[in-house]
Amino acid sequence: MPTDDRKTRPTDTSAVALLDAVTDERRRADAETVLALMRRVTGVEPVVWGPSMIGFGIQPYTTADGKAHEWFRVGLAPRKAALTLYGLTFYGSNADLLERLGKHTIGKGCVYVKRLSDVDEGVLTELIERAWAEGADV
Repeated sequence: MPTDDRKTRPTDTSAVALLDAVTDERRRADAETVLALMRRVTGVEPVVWGPSMIGFGIQPYTTADGKAHEWFRVGLAPRKAALTLYGLTFYGSNADLLERLGKHTIGKGCVYVKRLSDVDEGVLTELIERAWAEGADV
């Protein structure tokens, strides 16, 4: 049974409301495009986690100290500096797809994209599909 001591949890905020609050029009439009893409690939409705992340699905995991938690399998956050994409680097080897993605940077467990027009949306779709499928196998 997952513990409930996390700071970031699912909320009742709608993904649409979260994106409507994004003031940068390009960032909002990019996030809306990725939201629609993730919704189509996953077949599930988005859930806002914490104040600014939108997640799809649930991924149970256990930390080194043995605590059980849940997190979303794939997701996004329209941050000021970049559109942050979650769950695309956790499972399997996505190095081949990341090499073909286009202009991006990788952080701890996430991919940062400044402009959606800088990446290949077909490759992004493949990354999301692979992450979604491989997350189900964990």
